[in-house]
Amino acid sequence: MTQTDKKHRIIFIDLMRAFAVLQMVQGHTVDALLAPEFKSLDYPVYAIWNFMRGMTAPIFMFTSGTVFTYLFRLVDEPFEKNPRVKKGIKRFLLLVFLGYLLRYPTYKVIDFSDVTKQQLDIFFTVDVLQLIGFGLFFLMLAAYLSEKLRFGDTITFLLMALLFIVPSPFFALIDWLKYFPQPIANYFNSANGSLFPLFPWAGYVLSGGILGSHLARNPMVFKTNKFSFRLLIIGSILILFSAANLYFDMGRYFNQASDSYTYDTIIFRIGFVLITTGIISYISQSINSIPRILILIGRNTLLIYVVHLMIIYGSAWNPGLYKVFGNSTPVSTTILIALGMISLMTLMVILLNKLRIKNKQLVT
Repeated sequence: MTQTDKKHRIIFIDLMRAFAVLQMVQGHTVDALLAPEFKSLDYPVYAIWNFMRGMTAPIFMFTSGTVFTYLFRLVDEPFEKNPRVKKGIKRFLLLVFLGYLLRYPTYKVIDFSDVTKQQLDIFFTVDVLQLIGFGLFFLMLAAYLSEKLRFGDTITFLLMALLFIVPSPFFALIDWLKYFPQPIANYFNSANGSLFPLFPWAGYVLSGGILGSHLARNPMVFKTNKFSFRLLIIGSILILFSAANLYFDMGRYFNQASDSYTYDTIIFRIGFVLITTGIISYISQSINSIPRILILIGRNTLLIYVVHLMIIYGSAWNPGLYKVFGNSTPVSTTILIALGMISLMTLMVILLNKLRIKNKQLVT
């Protein structure tokens, strides 16, 4: 693979990552601050925004799985000798740690005497970072099984993804507190407040792994229209299947479950993600370079995610904008704050990159 090809590949992946994280930043900001009277699907602009917000998490998770697996499979070594295994385990532990740290119930660190049950319930909930952390762990497990069983990444990752998708409507209706303590039970469904339990959300991360493996094993495939059109076709088929599933009410046995756990919603979201990915990959074919800032944003998704959440929702150690302006600002103010948040995150990664370059110059 030539250096040019590597650079083009990074453009394609970084466009996906930048799009996903910027969508999440503005989505959290608007949702946290916009006054309830403006949150009506009767407003076309809000209806479109609300739809895209529902697609943001699947895109973010799918992209995380794609990037991780792409980098993992670029290393042409057996699983035991792959340096990405150690990095992946560290990433898994870091993501889970940060996920709980953002919801830590007290600034006293080890003194829980004043912590209420409600605060503990919030602390034990499973959010995006824990979900992606475990998603990466299961991607490594799938990669290991793929090598040992010789099924191939596509089949192994797909089966692993279905392991989390297929039972999700059933698991959504089970009271897992009867079988596990709350910190574990929260990984199975959202009944106790978890926003992103493993079922079905880990399925999006593992689905992204299929694409990541395909890109790594076929270095030039992303430069063809055939690749982009395949993504568009597969995504369209999934959306049509989802529509048929909904029309004929094939998921009627799961009507008690929320939308996120029904097959038609899951299939639709994966289809939409594939179409979005197909569009981005098609656009990237005609681009030789992108602004450096988009690459930096794509490479600093974790930092952006953590910092913007602390600013918006606060933590045990700092108040957030939500506590001051929560669901009370008009449309114009909300838009300005959202743009300001994106600008602040952009400035942060620019300054961080300059600091890194300066440190390298000092070392050399």
